[in-house]
Amino acid sequence: MTTTEKNVAGKATKRVLYVDDMRELRDVARLALSVVGHKVDCAPDGSDAFNLVSADLHAYDIVISDHHMAGMNGIELVMRLREIGYPGMIAIVSSELNLEVASEYRRLGVERILYKPVELNDLRALVQES
Repeated sequence: MTTTEKNVAGKATKRVLYVDDMRELRDVARLALSVVGHKVDCAPDGSDAFNLVSADLHAYDIVISDHHMAGMNGIELVMRLREIGYPGMIAIVSSELNLEVASEYRRLGVERILYKPVELNDLRALVQES
């Protein structure tokens, strides 16, 4: 499979990993992105997400992760993805980030931070730019 394929709308199909501990938010993201032609996998926490990415560094064009999760949170996930050389885009979606945490994400090279609730069109635009 190539990194970009053409979907019916003529836009590039992206491979997305959406990470959130809330099943409902994973379901909404999966539906919102797959309906426009993207391939979406979901993980309930950072550990599961890391295992998926580390199995194949080129499996996903973008990883979108929540910050607050049990086990491995968003910062830990981003740190580990950087350590193994994940080449795709990383975005964080969170309802609350203080300046210190947002600065840490920027220091780690996170390309985008979106604040919940995220408009579905903003989520689609984020994926398309990856």
